[in-house]
Amino acid sequence: MLKERHQMFVGLFVAADLAVLGLAWVASYALRFVVPLVPVTKGTPPAANYLALLPVIWAIWGATLRAAGLYDPMRGRAGFSERRRLLRASSLAMLVFTAVSFLFFEKAYSLSRLLLLVFFVLGTTGLVLERAFVREVLRAARRRGYNQRHVLIVGDGELARGVAERMRRHPELGLRVAGFLADDPARVGSTIEDRPVLGLWEEVAEVASSRAIDQVVLALPFESLPRLGSLVARLDAAVVDVKVVPDIERFVSLKSGVEDFEGIPVIGLRSTPLAGWGRVAKRAMDVAVASLALVLLLPVFVVLAFLVRASSPGPVFFAQERMGLDGRVFRVWKFRTMRQDAESETGPVWASADDPRRTRIGTVLRRLSLDELPQLVNVLRGEMSLVGPRPERPVFIEEFRRRIPRYMMRHMVQAGMTGWAQVHGWRGNTPIEKRIQYDLYYIENWSFWLDLKILLLTVVRGFVDRNAY
Repeated sequence: MLKERHQMFVGLFVAADLAVLGLAWVASYALRFVVPLVPVTKGTPPAANYLALLPVIWAIWGATLRAAGLYDPMRGRAGFSERRRLLRASSLAMLVFTAVSFLFFEKAYSLSRLLLLVFFVLGTTGLVLERAFVREVLRAARRRGYNQRHVLIVGDGELARGVAERMRRHPELGLRVAGFLADDPARVGSTIEDRPVLGLWEEVAEVASSRAIDQVVLALPFESLPRLGSLVARLDAAVVDVKVVPDIERFVSLKSGVEDFEGIPVIGLRSTPLAGWGRVAKRAMDVAVASLALVLLLPVFVVLAFLVRASSPGPVFFAQERMGLDGRVFRVWKFRTMRQDAESETGPVWASADDPRRTRIGTVLRRLSLDELPQLVNVLRGEMSLVGPRPERPVFIEEFRRRIPRYMMRHMVQAGMTGWAQVHGWRGNTPIEKRIQYDLYYIENWSFWLDLKILLLTVVRGFVDRNAY
């Protein structure tokens, strides 16, 4: 039944796709020759010549869309994934069709290149809109109880409950939980999330067959994974879709993701979007902005250096060890804001609001965060980035890594001159737990635009902060 239902919807999408492509082809001819967007200089070819190519278009696009997996079941997948695959498949089909048309039909039909461009735009846009419309119609039907898939969940713990709850929250997916299977015989006959416990794990094949189940979801606790193989084997004779929900949330430090390693699925527990071309783009922005800032701020550097030198004896700049990317230690540079040898008596300590070790000009520099400007040199040297978690001193990190879970995750990206925590006021002697929360959010959700937003917020509100001391 499930296979027959799937084939019915595949036929619906194929028919809709071909209809859209046919309309786009006819509309492209009309826009080029009937109501010309650009004046026609070589005469108007017969419409029949172009209509004769429709079967070729349908064959090429149909094969390409199928090869791209666009007729596979996509219930529950994000719409962006489908649109991205549609664009890639349509671009490939267009290249193939252009090559075929100019190799075999150019002499007979003299195809318009502008028409092909218009067709690509209309056809691709039409496919995206048509599929979005059809899927919205299907979602609306599922919300009303039509086109339902009956799901049997193997498991009765927190993971199984979470799966059922998510299915309940998204009725547009059409996934209806028929019941659960438990490992404890005493649970049989009770209810979980208002759904009955229909039997034991070992009875999965029998229950799936007797209850007309479409999909079995194996949501076993991590400790029971050794039994996964035998449960899957029991389902070999059942005509059902089988899904496995791994119980790995307790081990996930950052975002998780599935990678393919020579055909072997590998689950990453500490993934960040700041990789590949994202890292290249971020580094390019760092170099460009830091270089420009150093040139433009050179007069400011000269004035600040004079004020620091005049305010108290000692060097203009102050270097301190900090920990950055991958736990590497480097020397971060600042304008000196405290008297020389400020920690000779106290040892490493946090700065306080009325810190007596500060110089008069140092108090102003810290309040305005101008003491951080020399770190532009650290950025150019690749030791820091413009945006990222603020680097901390190794002596404090030894305490934090023992006391605060996931603290060391912040070292999976480069330290920054400013960051998501800092523009929200979590800087200076504020709770380290809150800073870690914001730092991990940045690492998990990094984007080029988030960096730009943080830089803008730093300019607007980041230079003056009540916790900057």
